[in-house]
Amino acid sequence: MTAGVVSDASAAFLLSLVHDIVLGNVATGMFKKDCTDLVRRIALFTHLLEEIRDFAASDHPHASSSSSSSSSSSSSSSSWSADLAVALQAAKRLLSAASAHHSVNSSDGAAKRISFQFQCVTWKLEKSLAKIPFDQFQISEEVQEQVELVRAQLSRATERYGSLNSRKVSNAISQLPEKERSDTNHEISAKLDSIPENCTTLRHATDKATKILERVNSSSIPSEVCLSNEVDSKGQDNLAAKGAEQTKKPDTLVIPVDFLCPISLELMRDPVIVATGQTYERSYIQRWIDCGNVTCPKTQQKLENLTLTPNYVLRSVINQWCAKHNIEQPSGLANGRLKKSDGSFCDVSGDMAAIQELVSKLSSRCLEERRAAVAEIRSLSKRSTDNRILIADTGAIPVLVSLLTTDDASIQEHAVTSILNLSIFENNKSLIMLAGAVPSIVQVLRAGSMEARENAAATLFSLSLADENKIIIGSSGAIPALVDLLQNGSNRGKKDAATALFNLCIYQGNKGRAVRAGIITALLKMLTDSRNCMVDEALTILSILASNHDAKAAIVKASTIPVLIDLLRTGLPRNKENAAAILLCLCKRDAENLACISRLGAAIPLTELTKSGTERAKRKATSLLEHLRKLQQL
Repeated sequence: MTAGVVSDASAAFLLSLVHDIVLGNVATGMFKKDCTDLVRRIALFTHLLEEIRDFAASDHPHASSSSSSSSSSSSSSSSWSADLAVALQAAKRLLSAASAHHSVNSSDGAAKRISFQFQCVTWKLEKSLAKIPFDQFQISEEVQEQVELVRAQLSRATERYGSLNSRKVSNAISQLPEKERSDTNHEISAKLDSIPENCTTLRHATDKATKILERVNSSSIPSEVCLSNEVDSKGQDNLAAKGAEQTKKPDTLVIPVDFLCPISLELMRDPVIVATGQTYERSYIQRWIDCGNVTCPKTQQKLENLTLTPNYVLRSVINQWCAKHNIEQPSGLANGRLKKSDGSFCDVSGDMAAIQELVSKLSSRCLEERRAAVAEIRSLSKRSTDNRILIADTGAIPVLVSLLTTDDASIQEHAVTSILNLSIFENNKSLIMLAGAVPSIVQVLRAGSMEARENAAATLFSLSLADENKIIIGSSGAIPALVDLLQNGSNRGKKDAATALFNLCIYQGNKGRAVRAGIITALLKMLTDSRNCMVDEALTILSILASNHDAKAAIVKASTIPVLIDLLRTGLPRNKENAAAILLCLCKRDAENLACISRLGAAIPLTELTKSGTERAKRKATSLLEHLRKLQQL
């Protein structure tokens, strides 16, 4: 990472956010403890940001030399400061809202919502800290240990909020005033006319958007939220350098309140409408539903159904507003010139023209022309990051998504593989998600050719690397299709499915879906396959599922314990390690399972593992043996 990616001004701006939160919060009301805990954790960011600021301000070789990494890697690593700024701003808004509410007469549903907001903010902060490249800033070991401690605290807090403590009550931010939308009233009206009369939920939300738009066109908007957490087209440094100054100006660029998700308190990128007509960011409302809630977070009305309808009108308005104020995430492309990893620019206008012509042929009436064009897009997207940027910038992604549902097997294979290749570039992931690609990818996963199904699974894995996408993909019906591929696919297809399933099951809400889809049976079959070609994958997935209550019950019911004990005796070192870890999860606080492994003679291979296993295997085996000793003493 270069100093051009994160300057001392960037770190100084983040520090100013931390100081504002720590000094500006007066914890009162029903959520006093939650506010105090969150502020205390954020205060611990100070030393980390001070070291980053001092490093960036110095004339250190690493801070001035050009990067040799790819632009994709540079983009990924540079996102941490923007993500942290977003998380800190959300925390600041939440603290303000939570501290302002004192009433004990609020509904239980309101308490759930504000607890859920604390869960989302703590989760976002933990993920932002995880992205910081300590080695590139020469962060001291002491501060690294402090950050790891904070991350552990945030992670535990996120899990605690998962229970959504209903005894706490607050009105959160649901009563914030409705304000600005954007310009171009006639575009909204045209979209409204295209909505069928029977789509009452969508029409209600669109009517609301139109009314807000009319207010914006007729008056100035004084009540909005500061946009110090967004990135303009000139990059993060420009924003950070101006950040502290902007907070003092009366004309600070601000996010209209109606553009913020009521749950995450962040600018919405994929707004969806629930049955009550309210709009939320898709990933956050899906997480709310996955926690077992059946009410609208904002109105507390019971949801007649759990359908999430894309709010295309609001998305269009937000996109126009972002473009108007130059706050879109930078792709490195401007005026036909592409920014390279060393900071220089190269002229790509000729390449862009050629790709635009190619993309136009994707919609040709001639079948052979479409086949040739999508095959060439696939080839180009495989070659380089620059091509992936240019192809996405020409608007190819929505067209490729539309080709996923074609009856032509060749076009479908090329289209899904092109999307896979494009998803390798981090910024393209959000474009693919916004194009509504997931349902069509799942359709390919279910019914496409074997090659198309393999690449569909690999695409879902690539997209699921973004945490918020795990939630969306999990709720799309992808998991049963992946389990089917895991059972019945080619060798490559099984490996692609296993990788995608492992990544999706990192999200707690997807573990139950995987169990209901029959994943335990599929994994047991892989463990007992005489060819032993996918034992590693099966054990890795089981190790992440074993902490889930439903998965634990399904694993035991499938008679997996004897197979795991056998692997303790005969498996490879890594297999023994994972088998021990799974057994420990199954036997903790479960005397019946502990007695079962005792009867099956697990003590002997576990004792051997404490002497010759990997370090992790030794720890797990030692813990299991301690549990067995306690059982014998009863």
